[in-house]
Amino acid sequence: MNAITIIGSINLDRTIRVKQMPKPGETMHTKEIFSAGGGKGANQAVAAKRSGAVTNFIGAVGNDEAGQMMTDLLSQEEINLAGIATLDNQATGQAYIIVDDQGENSIMIHAGANNVFTPAHVNQHEELIKSSDFLITQFESAMDSTITAFKIARQAGVKTILNPAPALEQVPEELLEVTDMIIPNETETEILTGITITDEDSMKKAADQLHQLGIEAVIITIGSKGAFYDVNGRSGIVPAFKVKAVDTTAAGDTFIGAMSSILKNDFSNLEEAITYGNKASSLTVQRFGAQPSIPYKNELD
Repeated sequence: MNAITIIGSINLDRTIRVKQMPKPGETMHTKEIFSAGGGKGANQAVAAKRSGAVTNFIGAVGNDEAGQMMTDLLSQEEINLAGIATLDNQATGQAYIIVDDQGENSIMIHAGANNVFTPAHVNQHEELIKSSDFLITQFESAMDSTITAFKIARQAGVKTILNPAPALEQVPEELLEVTDMIIPNETETEILTGITITDEDSMKKAADQLHQLGIEAVIITIGSKGAFYDVNGRSGIVPAFKVKAVDTTAAGDTFIGAMSSILKNDFSNLEEAITYGNKASSLTVQRFGAQPSIPYKNELD
């Protein structure tokens, strides 16, 4: 059973369901409105935990109702919350999500406390990182804290997994230098490498460029087509499962959390782990909401 530490974002998601996306200046009635646990970091932690991994979290919430709700939800999942700080005078991260009848979404995020926790806070939880098999992060929280955590992991021989989302125009080289696996989508891959993703050949070229930065394993997620991987001389596409999507929120996070729960430290079972992650996200997209849609291990087995 893998031990996974996530450093990243915790958001309260407020989701609005509509028939189609509103145009600028348009007012429309909604079909449904609901709140649920979210944030890329918290979603990945829930996915890893529900797939059987020992899961720790490093991050922050505000001293407010949303923060209490989120720590209660993560506590119910039996995720280790020792690394979560509660910050006064900061709002808990929140996301406002619009989902249409085609399952497409539009998301606006207020980072709040996610962007405020510090490298000093990360250093307090050094032992948590060192006791892990994998450390996973995204780009919804403070970059200097993320880099600090990845450096601790690298020195301790803990494998680091970077999900470079939401996309940044400039990713610090300091972070890429201590990244063992990177998991971008097609858009994020183009931003990172300058290579437009059109086919397997372009994905291979992009992966080679990322390897040159010292990154051992590359997975490029390609939506309903599945995922391309390139690691230690092996590469290919693992196809996605064909399903009817109703809400794609948290699909990528579910993939990463579930995959990392069974991934071997040397990446030798990467194809098997990707298939498992694909299966998990295929269930997620058939349900509404972020964390409520993430499947449990017994559903996947």
